[in-house]
Amino acid sequence: MTRMSRARVARRIAAGAAYGGGGIGLAGAAVVGLVLAEVRLARRHVGNGTEPRVPNADGLYGRTYDTQGDPPLRLTILGDSTAAGQGVHRVGQTPGALLASGLAAVAERPVRLRNVALPGARSDDLDRQVTLSLSDPALVPDVCVIMIGANDVTNRMPPTQSVRHLSAAVRRLRTAGAEVVVGTCPDLGTIEPVQQPLRWLARRASRQLAAAQTIGVVEQGGRTVSLGDLLGPEFAANPRELFGPDNYHPSAEGYATAAMAVLPTLCAALGLWPADEERPDVTRHEGYLPVARAAAEAASEAGTEVTAAMPTGPRGPWALLKRRRRRRVTATEPAPT
Repeated sequence: MTRMSRARVARRIAAGAAYGGGGIGLAGAAVVGLVLAEVRLARRHVGNGTEPRVPNADGLYGRTYDTQGDPPLRLTILGDSTAAGQGVHRVGQTPGALLASGLAAVAERPVRLRNVALPGARSDDLDRQVTLSLSDPALVPDVCVIMIGANDVTNRMPPTQSVRHLSAAVRRLRTAGAEVVVGTCPDLGTIEPVQQPLRWLARRASRQLAAAQTIGVVEQGGRTVSLGDLLGPEFAANPRELFGPDNYHPSAEGYATAAMAVLPTLCAALGLWPADEERPDVTRHEGYLPVARAAAEAASEAGTEVTAAMPTGPRGPWALLKRRRRRRVTATEPAPT
């Protein structure tokens, strides 16, 4: 599928989500039986994760920066098992710990982390997670990171419903005063043991959903980072732990890769990134595009950021597409539970 056709499909999905349209099929009805057979075969071949425990990374990071008396920044993680950190055994390997440590280092300020993500969650669980995040009006997060979408694809949730739930979650968080960064649906077509035609369908569904998620998030004032095929090498190296409707399990290196991609956007959302990095760099093919086209470009290239720019243009809202330089992040201290 070309990027222009992906942009058109993403616009249709986002419009259906916004105006209450029905689901848009990502595969024809004639192949549904074949796809379901391939899904069952893939699950038997790949296997599901067997470690139910998720390290509890909640706590205070960057204690050494607590010298100026400023209150800690509040970071909340929402989403599915990728956001929760399922599949690793140490707190410092979870994406929440990595992002909290990286944010504290950039801001030179402590960061209070709270993770409300649920392994196996689909986008329809975000309403519950947002309610938890905003339960104390005095402790509204400064910034939230959402990673969601893989279980929507494997459980065949209609993409319009998926985007509708995500857009509503971003809208609630933004209305409460929190900045929002969304890591869009990863490319499930990178999973090596999955055979055709499921692999092609999984890639197509994942990228269509990621592009539509981007449109919905940007329209609500959030930012997105494409996870795309960032985790592809992790699937290839650890296939037995990396696929299943409730278990999307990168390795420690996979989580570090994802955190490296998200951290610059997380910092930029809080005004902490260098000013010269905020200007589009034509040498990296950055610039202003219609939001649907920017969404399609981002879905095709992992690590790409999309954020709102001009409210309108000849072809609707426009967005800024950036390919930020990644910075290695390491959790330097264990978090108290």
